[in-house]
Parts: sequence; structure tokens; C-alpha cells
Amino acid sequence: MSNLKKEDIIVVDKKVAKQTVVVTSLGNAMEWFDFGLYAYLAVTIGKVFFPEIDPAHQLIYAFATFAIAFIARPLGGLVFGMLGDRVGRKKVLSLTLIMMAASTLFIGLIPSYSTIGIAAPILLLIARLVQGFSTGGEYAGAMTYIAESTSDKKRGFLTSGLEVGTAVGFCASAALVTLLTYIIGPDRMVEWGWRIPFLIAGPMGFIGFYLRSRLEETPAFKAMEEAKEEDRHRASLKEILTNHWKPLLICLGIVFFYNTSLYMVLTYMPSYLTQELGYSETKGLVFNLLVMILLIPIILGMGYWSDRIGRNKIVKGALIGTILLSVPAFIMISSNSNLVVFAGLLILGITLAAFQGALPATLPSLFFTKVRYGSLAITYNISTSLFGGTTPLVIAWLVSLTKNSMVPAYYLMAVCIIGLVVVGFFVKETAGRSLRGSAPTVDDPREIDELLKNPDKALWWKEELPVEAVVEGKFNSNVTAK
Repeated sequence: MSNLKKEDIIVVDKKVAKQTVVVTSLGNAMEWFDFGLYAYLAVTIGKVFFPEIDPAHQLIYAFATFAIAFIARPLGGLVFGMLGDRVGRKKVLSLTLIMMAASTLFIGLIPSYSTIGIAAPILLLIARLVQGFSTGGEYAGAMTYIAESTSDKKRGFLTSGLEVGTAVGFCASAALVTLLTYIIGPDRMVEWGWRIPFLIAGPMGFIGFYLRSRLEETPAFKAMEEAKEEDRHRASLKEILTNHWKPLLICLGIVFFYNTSLYMVLTYMPSYLTQELGYSETKGLVFNLLVMILLIPIILGMGYWSDRIGRNKIVKGALIGTILLSVPAFIMISSNSNLVVFAGLLILGITLAAFQGALPATLPSLFFTKVRYGSLAITYNISTSLFGGTTPLVIAWLVSLTKNSMVPAYYLMAVCIIGLVVVGFFVKETAGRSLRGSAPTVDDPREIDELLKNPDKALWWKEELPVEAVVEGKFNSNVTAK
């Protein structure tokens, strides 16, 4: 019998929880505004930094520089993730935001290839590596922070706010690039206009740092820190790999299909419309921008329903939808009708929105509190680096090689078939349940009595504790792994 006590159950303030979601999501929006700029300026950056390359291959080189940043993401995830499990989520999230702002600002200050030659793309590469290192700790940390700061029954809806922040960041970067391209024209964008969006990053970064520095540490991390000294244990990388290898592999599989879909829709499609289908840069960006704006309420809706019918049902439905609708969607995108093209993009966007609404709550629930930030950051970024961030590069190369504009659809279908196997057989439903290794969390004290009547159900995760692991927190110090 689990020794769950009334004082062990965490009661979060609804107002504080919502403020936490808003501030964290705003910071995430600023982070992805900075990161998204490169994707939406890929065609222009190819002309500025790779002018001597055949125009047909400039986009591939530009996306190669985009993808190279993902080499640094696993390292950033390792460093910031392990640090976040030791010193707290809040401090690390403030640091990652400043690093991203500084590196993005630096890109806007790099002289062009015509001015300093080969040094220009080298400096661009360095800045992108710093961006990748920063991002390695950002998204996993933001997911962890919100998941640990919200009640069990509303975690899906509130964590979906993080993806709204991501969408807002991408929308803002796309809107700014589109507006500038429309006002000053493509030629001036290549000459000097491309720098303006990057130069905005500096002031935004300081604003985000100020907002995040005023946040409180998460209740789950506080509870772990308040445990007696002899009960506290700092997990090492070796322990994570040895005792938590199964959720690590599951997380790798989930992020594989999640980020492949995300980067295809949000970063590759504008360039696909321009380079492969002959649309103007402005039209391609406008289409993608409108789709992202429409996705914001859909993401929140998916998060809301994931708390009620289960996250796995939402995710599996989206995977099946992607498998069945990818080819029709790309046929529509290849048509000559603007309305039909937009509808095709929207189909891809809606399935992505389902992932964005449900998975930010699913991923943190895979890991125990003391290893949550580190495990999630490491696996999320390894999978993203291998599969997500390389998606635009791989697809651009495959389309160039095969001369088949339907390749992106086939690629997306194959990825989602793998995802359906992972979610269908290996992911446990956690909607309405406590995070692994944490006490139940509520925002209404009236829920406490119900939890105390079913302590084993409340601490459902105790049977999953690795035998070698040190049990977290004062309230479950007597729980023994089976």
C-alpha cells in the first residue's frame, strides 16, 4: 500500500499555472521566432552566402547550414538537460533564451560572401551551431517546466499552449519576412533587407529573459529539492542510459515522426512551393503563414480533448490521417488553384496540430522527475537532429535526385507508419494521471479526498521504478519497485 498523505498532494494555483504557461510560451515564441527566421529566409540566404553555387543547388546548401545546427542540439540537450535536473528548470531556460537571441543577432551582423568571401559562410555556420546548442535545452526544458507546473487533469490543454508559442514564433518570423519582401522587393532583400529580422532578436531576447527570470521553480522540482539530503540523488548519464533506456527509445520514436511532420510543414513547404512548384517567395510564405494562424485554435482544441479522451487516441488518429491524406494533400498542393493549394497545406497542418496539441504532455510523462529534463532533452534532440532538422535537406535532395514532386508525401507516410507502431504498442496513456515520480497535482482541493481513497492508482508509476533507482521525494520513500 502506498503511503500517500494529504500534505504530499500538490495543489497548484490556477492563476499562477496560467501565468507560467503564458510566460514560458512567450519565451518559446521568441526562441522559435529567432530559429524560424533562417528557414523562411533560406532562399535569400542561399544567394547571400553561396552566390558562386549553381542556383539550382543554393537551397540545398542553405538547408545544409540549417541542418548543421542540429549537430549541436544533442550536446546542448546533454549539457542543459543535466544542468536543469541539478540546478532547476527556471535558471536554464533563462540562459538558453539569451544564447539564442545573441547568436541570432550575430547572424544579422555577418558581412556577405561578396565582402569577406569564404569567412561569411563559416561565421554563419558558427552562429547556427550556437543556435542549435541553445535550442537543445530550450524546448525540452519548456515542456518539462509547464508539465510540472500544471494539474494532472489539465496538463494536455495547458502544455499545448507551448506549441501555440511555437506557432506564434513561426508566424511572427514568416509575417515579418513576408512583409519585408513585399515592401522592399526580393532584390533589396538579398542586398540588405534580410538582416532586419535577425537584428530584432537582441531586444526580444532581453525581454524574454526578464519575463522568465521572474518565474517560480516548478512544484515537482521543489518537492524533490525539499527531500531529506540522504534521500536526494543526482542521476548520472550512465544511470539514465542504464535504468531508463526503454522510455528513451520510446521518446526517440515519438520525436521522429513528430518533428519530421513539423519541419516539413513549417520550414520546408515555403521553399518547396517556391523552388519546386514555381510560386513567388511572397505567395509561398503567405500560404504557410495563413495555415499556421488557423492552426493555433486547433492546437488548443486538440490539447483540450487530449485531457478528456486520451492523448494516445488523438495522436493515433493524426498518424492514420497523415498516412491516408499525404498523397491527396500533395496532389492538391501541386494544382494550379490557389484555393486548392491552400486546402492541401491545411490538411497537412491539421494533422500536425493534433501532434502539437497532445505530445507536449505525453513526452515529459515518459520520465521520472529527477531525470526528466535531462532524459527528454537528450533523446528529443538526438531524434530531432537525426530526423527532424534534416527533413528539409533530405527532402530537397530526394526531390532533386528523383525529379518527383510527390517524394515528400511518401516520406511522410513512411515516417508515420513507424510512429503508429511506436504509439500503438509502447506508449502508456497518461491523461489525467500524475507524472512519473511525482505526487498527484490538482488545482481544486476537493479532488484530494478522491486521490487518498485510491493511493495506488494515484501513484500508478511505482511499479515501473527501476530496481537500482533511488526513489524520488519524501512521500514515496517507502515505495519499493516490484
